[in-house]
Amino acid sequence: MTIDREDLINSIIDSLGRIHHINLEDIPNIDLYMDQVTTFMDKNLRSTTRNPDADKILTKTMINNYAKNDLLPPPVKKKYSREHILLLIFIYYYKGILSIGDIQTLLRPITEKYFHTSGSLDLGAVYEEVFSLEEQEIADLQEDIVRKFSISQKTFPDAPEEDQEILQLFSFISMLSYDVYVKKLLIEKMIDSFKSATAKDSRHMEDKKDKNH
Repeated sequence: MTIDREDLINSIIDSLGRIHHINLEDIPNIDLYMDQVTTFMDKNLRSTTRNPDADKILTKTMINNYAKNDLLPPPVKKKYSREHILLLIFIYYYKGILSIGDIQTLLRPITEKYFHTSGSLDLGAVYEEVFSLEEQEIADLQEDIVRKFSISQKTFPDAPEEDQEILQLFSFISMLSYDVYVKKLLIEKMIDSFKSATAKDSRHMEDKKDKNH
């Protein structure tokens, strides 16, 4: 087994540089039927899949299940609005690492406050603010991955020369995996805090309503 290490890390860095979210202005500002929604998502997120020729982005069944599980407000007359698309994009990125319950916890208060609302802070504004962080995050990730790769190339110095390459690649993958594992634990703990905070906020709003009646 022979791996061109420089080619490998350059390929990883280049692939990270090609990751871009869907710009808000590229999302149709008209209501779409289900087939139009799946076509739009497939066209714009196909490059994010592991196997672009085979992997599914979103299917009709997935979208219907999201609606049944209260991740997505139901369509109006079988049409999905721009806000529906925004929520589907969030769901697409979350579903690889979070449970349906955790995604519900995250999206429910956002949907309740900003889905189809008027004013400057609507769901589109939330989407833009969150994804505006992407460019710096990608740059930080590229730097961190280069650092981890460099560290991995120094592991197993005493292993037989014919085994070093695969062991060092295993080290690199393990470092990345541990990073994901720790961050997933952190995300889950933060979601628990988020759930507690939003529950208190809901109770506070209910108390205010009761006092006003």
